[in-house]
Amino acid sequence: MKFNKLRGPLEGIRILDLSTVIAAPYGATLLGDFGAEVIKVEMPDVGDPLRNLGPYFKGEGLRWPGMARNKKSITLDLHQEEGKDILRKLVSKSDMVIENFRTGTLEKWGVGYEDLKKINPDLVMIRVTGYGQTGPYSHKAGFGTPATAFSGFTYLHGYPDRPPISPSFSLTDYVTGIYVAFAAVTALYHRDCQDEGTGQYVDVSLYESMFRMMEFLITDYDQTGTIKERSPGLSGHSAPAGNFLTKDGQWIILVTSSDKTFERLAKAMSREDMLTDERYHTNSVRLTRFDEVNGIVSDWVKTKTKDELQHLLDECGVPMSQIYSIKDIFTDPQYNARENIVEVEHPRLGTVKIPGVVPKFSETPGSIRQIAPDLGEHNDEILKKLLELDEGTIASLKEKKVI
Repeated sequence: MKFNKLRGPLEGIRILDLSTVIAAPYGATLLGDFGAEVIKVEMPDVGDPLRNLGPYFKGEGLRWPGMARNKKSITLDLHQEEGKDILRKLVSKSDMVIENFRTGTLEKWGVGYEDLKKINPDLVMIRVTGYGQTGPYSHKAGFGTPATAFSGFTYLHGYPDRPPISPSFSLTDYVTGIYVAFAAVTALYHRDCQDEGTGQYVDVSLYESMFRMMEFLITDYDQTGTIKERSPGLSGHSAPAGNFLTKDGQWIILVTSSDKTFERLAKAMSREDMLTDERYHTNSVRLTRFDEVNGIVSDWVKTKTKDELQHLLDECGVPMSQIYSIKDIFTDPQYNARENIVEVEHPRLGTVKIPGVVPKFSETPGSIRQIAPDLGEHNDEILKKLLELDEGTIASLKEKKVI
């Protein structure tokens, strides 16, 4: 795939990405996919720790190419006054700052929101922390896995007779990144499209991103006192639901989230009798016999191969999928048709495959315009062209390790 020059709906928006690792940088990447100019500000000689997180191949961190695409990299030491001065100059020419320092850090350095707003009253700042900018935990260090536990999410996952389990990848960070992108475009819309629109900062926390999705826990506990315990799959919502093993040894997942869907499943199973049987005829009664209902479905699934089952349930309109590995994904025609995996040029690995752009816009699609940058790759471009610094000044900044 050649890099696309399409700019997308956020063309003309300039974002300073001061953040590191996953949550906030992922949000900035999503904005970059849709045309925003994202300038990633990194410490000289160090850079974003994500550059060096595994997995690795030939000495290259393999998370970096997909995470930091569509960004420009400059190095800037914000501990030094000259570094802060350059940041202030960049802020004066930018729309947004995205940061995830611990609460109060930028204020301590003299470049907090109120400081930067004096330079650029229209500035939008997205602030990402583990626990938010306020409250008794606001100054605690916050990483995704502890925040996931704090949100109540981890408590739900695992088997009742074993310890709770955390997600096997940085789920909370990525979910928070989506909130970052959502907050960014919402704040920009308010600033640019409302009569009294103005810049503002948005307070995003890791734990709240997960907690917001669990309304079923909150109201249930409030009204009934129920503490939902962990289970290895869907439970307490619909029956049948879960993982089932086919005749040819393939794991599939099947769920019936409405009585209409169960009606279609019952017909596919030739078990129309369950539709009038008072033990099974509605979701509420099926839930009281969850294991029994799942057992009936499990016994039936074992009589079909995966392909037979997929064909039959697709024809009947029952949601079902094989549980895919990444190998399965790489060969699936739906992923190919949607360009969910694309191959791009890499300066040292030759080519690499990374996720495609989602969602799909009909008129102003996003694009991958460049691979993730090397550390400080765009120093000269930004300092010379954007800030109009001369060669001597830039040389002095390099000598002082400001950049």
